Amino acid sequence: MHSLFKQSARTLLALVIGLALLACNEPEAEQHSLAPQAFHATDECHVCGMIISDFAGPKGQAVSKAGVKKFCSAAEMLGWWLQPENRIGDAKLYVHDMGRSDWAKPDDSYLIDATQAFYVVGLADSGLSGAMGAVLASFADEQAARKLAAIHNARVLRFAEIDQTVLQQAAAMQHGQAH
Repeated sequence: MHSLFKQSARTLLALVIGLALLACNEPEAEQHSLAPQAFHATDECHVCGMIISDFAGPKGQAVSKAGVKKFCSAAEMLGWWLQPENRIGDAKLYVHDMGRSDWAKPDDSYLIDATQAFYVVGLADSGLSGAMGAVLASFADEQAARKLAAIHNARVLRFAEIDQTVLQQAAAMQHGQAH
């Protein structure tokens, strides 16, 4: 009986130690998808806090393993991204493809890689409204972007060509401060 008790105690001790070691393991990192996420009626802009769905035009989002940051415009997302502290390594940037989406209510089915998009800049006199700041139109197709640019005497830029100066000039033009 004494040896049965010893054997049971050893087995129980081994089981407790095994469970304790299992509990000490680092939990596996949650895997977040880096795919674009749908915009919802209650989403707020990561920068300005305004309700995103209150504005027309292309929206933006930065998706990382840490989560999703949504923006009320492509320009707002680009302005955020251009800040050095926001250039996180695993973030994927998305904007609406306005070649396949309605300006008043962009379709989340047409979110595209922002780093591959074509941007129409200089839409101040176009009548196309958006959130605060610059109104940029994002496109997957260069020809669609060039067509809109030609209609409104605007220009087409790639992601790498957009900097804070471009955004500031576009916002100033949009609000009648420069021509």
